[in-house]
Amino acid sequence: MELSCKSEYALLALIELSLHYSKGEPLRICQIAAEQQIPDRYLEQLLATLRRNGFVKSQRGAKGGYLLTREPWKITLLDVISCIEGFEGKAKEVKSPVTPEGSVVGEVWQQARLASEQVLEGYTLQDLVDKRNARQQVDLMYYI
Repeated sequence: MELSCKSEYALLALIELSLHYSKGEPLRICQIAAEQQIPDRYLEQLLATLRRNGFVKSQRGAKGGYLLTREPWKITLLDVISCIEGFEGKAKEVKSPVTPEGSVVGEVWQQARLASEQVLEGYTLQDLVDKRNARQQVDLMYYI
């Protein structure tokens, strides 16, 4: 199990939007891309997907950009990854050969998928922002 580049970039963009959520100011694609080192064109596509699925909204005009549609503490990592990767939340049955070995492999894989979904469902964007802020504080303290 790996975090795809698409999901990682989407999470990075949403963390950046979460950092600015309380200000209510939209962020332009170029701002998000520069802060999170995401290619602009790729970010456009990801934000379009996130907008279609109700995670962000776009605002036009000179002070336009993207905003979260919900509070960061109400958006789980499972929500985001499901949106980006195109699957519907809960783990699907594994189609294993009808042998004792295949059955055992299928059961273990199912348990692994359920465990990963529980972890992803247990974290929100706000949790990632809090972890980021704590890490930033530790890094600052280290260099003083």
